Amino acid sequence: MYATSVITCCTVAWCHSPPQPYDRGVTGGSAKQPATRISSRPAQNTTPAPADDRAAQLTWQSDSPAHPYSLESSSIFFYPPTSVFLSPLTATHGGGNSHEHSKKMATTVRRRLVGKDIECETASETASETSTSREPSPNNQHGLTTSVKVIHKRPKTRKRKTTAIFLLGSLFGIIAAGFFAKSNDLIDLPLPEFKELSMDSLFEVLPAGFVKEMRDLVNGERDLIESDDAFSVGIKMRAEGLSADHPIVMIPGVISTGLESWGTSEISLPYFRKRLWGSWTMMRALVMDKEGWKRHIMLDKTTGLDPPGIKLRAAQGFDATDFFITGYWIWNKILENLAPLGYDPTNSYTAAYDWRLSFANLEVRDHYFSRLKSYIEQAHFLHEKKVVLTSHSMGSQVLFYFFHWVASEKGGKGGQDWVERHVDSWINISGCMLGAVKDVTAILSGEMRDTAQMNAFAVYGLEKFLSKEERSEIFRAMPGLSSMLPMGGNAIWGDLNWAPDDQPDQEHSYGSLLNFRAGQNGTATPDRNLTIEDAMDYILDTTDDWYRDQVRGSYSHAVAKTSKEVEANENDPRKWTNPLETRLPLAPSLKIYCFYGVGKPTERAYFYRAPDPGTITHLNMTIDTTLTQGHVDHGVILGEGDGTVNLMSLGYMCNKGWKMKRFNPAGSKITVVEMPHEPERFNPRGGPNTADHVDILGRQNLNEYILRVAAGQGDTIKDFIASDILKYAENAKVYDE
Repeated sequence: MYATSVITCCTVAWCHSPPQPYDRGVTGGSAKQPATRISSRPAQNTTPAPADDRAAQLTWQSDSPAHPYSLESSSIFFYPPTSVFLSPLTATHGGGNSHEHSKKMATTVRRRLVGKDIECETASETASETSTSREPSPNNQHGLTTSVKVIHKRPKTRKRKTTAIFLLGSLFGIIAAGFFAKSNDLIDLPLPEFKELSMDSLFEVLPAGFVKEMRDLVNGERDLIESDDAFSVGIKMRAEGLSADHPIVMIPGVISTGLESWGTSEISLPYFRKRLWGSWTMMRALVMDKEGWKRHIMLDKTTGLDPPGIKLRAAQGFDATDFFITGYWIWNKILENLAPLGYDPTNSYTAAYDWRLSFANLEVRDHYFSRLKSYIEQAHFLHEKKVVLTSHSMGSQVLFYFFHWVASEKGGKGGQDWVERHVDSWINISGCMLGAVKDVTAILSGEMRDTAQMNAFAVYGLEKFLSKEERSEIFRAMPGLSSMLPMGGNAIWGDLNWAPDDQPDQEHSYGSLLNFRAGQNGTATPDRNLTIEDAMDYILDTTDDWYRDQVRGSYSHAVAKTSKEVEANENDPRKWTNPLETRLPLAPSLKIYCFYGVGKPTERAYFYRAPDPGTITHLNMTIDTTLTQGHVDHGVILGEGDGTVNLMSLGYMCNKGWKMKRFNPAGSKITVVEMPHEPERFNPRGGPNTADHVDILGRQNLNEYILRVAAGQGDTIKDFIASDILKYAENAKVYDE
């Protein structure tokens, strides 16, 4: 559930933690990352070097990675990538003016190294005069030899990778926007301090190394966006003879659509037509006007619609979803590759929606499903071709709901054959058909893996700026997010001692979703571990009435065991989001393609504890971030998935559920292609073979499959299974009649 990460990440850049030394000699701990060390020490049997020949004294050496680092009395440590720690540079007198000489060297080194790359030209130019040996020159009997040692970087550790993924993946779009922000994006508020907010002032608060990395990443992203390679898949497919055949409609996932203000109340006027979600304006508003931003982004807790005086609406058109924020693409890669085949606004359409709303209220307030039905019918009429529907993440749930709505007499009144007459294919990309486990903790305590892995200083800053309680309140006031609470109960997700996706060497069953260590709990926390069904009951029992009414009035999470029960549920809109309680449309010619990523650790269960003593909060529990062992990372038990959605949610219906007669009575064909996560080491978005939940939209073979289906050649795509989903699906306790 990507929205939970984004709201949290909007504030992390402002939590500037102090440098964390990695050198064993400094911390007394294990060496997590190498440090570039410049040392000044006395050499034996040396003679004074001429003052104008200081460059010749620079000797570049490499320490073996196997050797422990040592802390010398005079040294400078550089900690990659964002922290710089300078220890006093002193020197031992070796004779003459060596003390002044050392001070000049320190000044030179600082000038050359702080804030810029190390320049090695001097050392190379004087190679004939400078020995690379560790032994001192026999010709120099007195004086000081200054050596520069470069300890080569080792491969990034797991901790560094996790930090990089979190900061560079989630924060990239938010911070990068500043490099492209235009003056007309600024909000004209009568606050002098707000008008003075600039990128320069923002960068003063951020670590210098992080700013440099962001500049490099933004430039790299911009180069990729502007390069011809961005269209390479489409050009390749065109060369093979493919061209636009079916009209295509794209339904984005959660948080992908920008939300802009159309309110004219006093609180809304400064934001008129500004995006308060998915733009640099969002970041400014969150920092400078947090309470105002919260009032806009949260829906009315009673009606689930607009609060009084507030009017936020989904942006429309391709611009609504191509980029989340300047520089951070979402659907842009797919749009670029559709263009060479002949797609443009006349035969393609982005059906953006307000993902905060419950699915029923999408129609009540915005007439979303009526407009989607109208566009599909119009495209079918104009092009005389059935339409290809492409959905991602939560968009797949929205589309599944639409299939029931459009056929029902309680909805679009299109008849049971409407999908058969108008839709050729459904491309289901990373669809969270059975929800996402991380949605439970976001609703319960405003936490997820991203927040659990923060260091203490970042957590302190985040809690001061946007606390767990505030985050939980925001998530609950967006009923659309609750559509991703896990469906299927213990039959899909397991009980206290078993889960269908448990591993042989596993100490804790995934079925025990919320775990509590003995002696770690208070009177307000549960006295036992909780399964998914227990956790759902606990959430509804401990939250406010308005939230309980919203969830129970909009969604259902059970399993239908008979065809008769499934057919009865076609008349209950609360069931339309759950594929384990309702069926696919009666469309025998409909082709369904399930494309999703595998192989990226994903949240599967948690360890919780009571809040710290003295903490003022209405929350009864918090993730136990002190526990890290085996498959447990800061209180989070990791399983299989695409980094956001669990494998059981991604793959169960495609591989097993829709093979059952009661859930697919018309026998629609299902094709499944799993995509292993194979990211490029230094690409912040993972590169052409990533399987990350969001970044998969830029994956090359996914784009190729989409183009083939749109061009009428979807039958050339073959099934490919890389995970153990077939075994897990068989283990689930959902059976044929």
